[in-house]
Amino acid sequence: MKQKIILKVSMHCSKCRKKALKVAAVAYGVTSVALHGPEKDKLMILGEGMDAACLTEALRKKLCHASIEIVEEVKDTPKTEDKPKKEDPPKPKSPQIIICQPQPFEYYRVVPDPTPAPCTIM
Repeated sequence: MKQKIILKVSMHCSKCRKKALKVAAVAYGVTSVALHGPEKDKLMILGEGMDAACLTEALRKKLCHASIEIVEEVKDTPKTEDKPKKEDPPKPKSPQIIICQPQPFEYYRVVPDPTPAPCTIM
């Protein structure tokens, strides 16, 4: 169930507008936010599962004055079914050549000498 909410918010400068848009945009369920009205002092918010009261309260905390003007359900426009277009068959992907060279592997082993050789210098 999509909703459309129009809120009247006290926005007297561009900084206030940015702040109001930011607060509304991060609210749960909001899909789009736009300025509305001839003086651009209203926010039109579209989304699903939004809570208009919580959104208004959040705007009041940040901007002082906000009031709900309209809350209405938006119905999806039915799409007319067109004949399916014939699509070209998918083009085969060009082959990719990947060359993997084996890394040289060096193996070392330490062999302890169990009995030392006798000294031959004497």
